Amino acid sequence: MRWFGGGSDNIEDRRGMSGGGKVALGGGATIIVVILGLLFGKNPNELLSQMGGAAPTEQQGKKGEPTDAEGQAVSEALKSTEVVWEKIFQDQGRTYEEPTLVLFTDQVSAAGCGIASSAVGPFYCPADRKVYIDLSFYKELQDRFGAAGDFAQNYVIAHEVGHHVQNLLGISEKVDRLRRQSDEVESNKLSVRMELQADFFAGVWAHYLNQMKSENGEAVIEPGDIEEALNAANAIGDDRLQQESQGQVVPDAFTHGTSAQRMRWFKKGFDTGDINQGDTFNASSL
Repeated sequence: MRWFGGGSDNIEDRRGMSGGGKVALGGGATIIVVILGLLFGKNPNELLSQMGGAAPTEQQGKKGEPTDAEGQAVSEALKSTEVVWEKIFQDQGRTYEEPTLVLFTDQVSAAGCGIASSAVGPFYCPADRKVYIDLSFYKELQDRFGAAGDFAQNYVIAHEVGHHVQNLLGISEKVDRLRRQSDEVESNKLSVRMELQADFFAGVWAHYLNQMKSENGEAVIEPGDIEEALNAANAIGDDRLQQESQGQVVPDAFTHGTSAQRMRWFKKGFDTGDINQGDTFNASSL
């Protein structure tokens, strides 16, 4: 991916800071964290309720565009989402409110979402409208899941920003309310539709980038970029992860969608570029 728009200042760098205390895990809770650590976007509130944890006071990190290469890459990825979603919202007569992205190491405290270990993977906290990521996840994405490349990493950011878009559109609140009224199986099904819509929104982001040119007049999207994103989506499908971790696939326990579903909805977003085509909640087939 070539980019010309610089980086975002909406970065809060907490790398190297204490995460606000240790979270004691035991038995089943440890297993849950290990499994969720293979997935994107698990809300730490759910982990805390299972672990009996409490949310600490949120720490404040260094704000602004990072100066190191890894931090700058994330900052540029976030900036690209800001450019795209500001345009989409503006075209619809809305105002896009930019999220903050928090970089952390090992463990972090999020206001309204509690303490989270890096094992949960990147996540979005709707309570504070922040995306959280430990950049060690990128190494795991490459080494463990075989999803290498800068665009695979940028897809991770775009997916989490997709959850922010859902929050701004009021979708998150409605789904959370429905999930609280549902049993575990139905709640999981709603979670899958939520995650697939975030994949769709990531595809919409890529669609708009594909229409842009870099400062040298070259396409922002390079050959192989979309394949990198699709490979990442394929690598973290529920069916594949369950098969690897448990030796069997349990559809009722899906929370993010199968590899095929995740790729399909990202591709649909990329092909259409129309957020109105991403209603996963009323889709007859996922």
